[in-house]
Amino acid sequence: MEGFAQKMTGLVAGPTDAAQSDIPWYLRYGARGLGIFGAFFAILFGFWNCFGVLTINFSSVLSGILQILVGILVMSIEAPVCCMFIDYAQKFAQTVESRPQWWRAAGYCAAAIPPVLLEPGLASIFGCGLIFATGVLYGMMSLGKKATLEQMRQAAAATSSDNRNGTMRPGNNLVNNAQPLSFTPPPYDSNV
Repeated sequence: MEGFAQKMTGLVAGPTDAAQSDIPWYLRYGARGLGIFGAFFAILFGFWNCFGVLTINFSSVLSGILQILVGILVMSIEAPVCCMFIDYAQKFAQTVESRPQWWRAAGYCAAAIPPVLLEPGLASIFGCGLIFATGVLYGMMSLGKKATLEQMRQAAAATSSDNRNGTMRPGNNLVNNAQPLSFTPPPYDSNV
């Protein structure tokens, strides 16, 4: 019984990452909650799309199958406790957790698009839209923390003082050798 209790504790706790310490708790848990919620509805609406077999709509069935697979994939990453009897689900979730946040963001956004392209109905849009929104949240988390107000003011003051002195900052080199505009008359033709 101890083995089962330890396994449950490990599944519920999940891996801790020092890189996520600067991410606000509400964004971290909100993205995870939205992922679980979206995965549940993706699976549910995937089964709904599979009823397209009754109307002989192959794209609806294929969209439903893809949506179910995407939902199971997201559920196994976000809530490995739901897949505790699948041995490799915990290892897969830990592997994904060890990767940078933008990988998860790109994966969720890319996985949510094909079912909607195959069957652009409300069931596909809602189910995969929640997973896409989860990817967007993870993308926002991968951008990192915004600078403080004081740091932004200092950067703005440095930029404006550099531009007043006539020097350009290293990133502001769109037009290095700009010359003032002037009117040049057409050349004089002595033959006329």
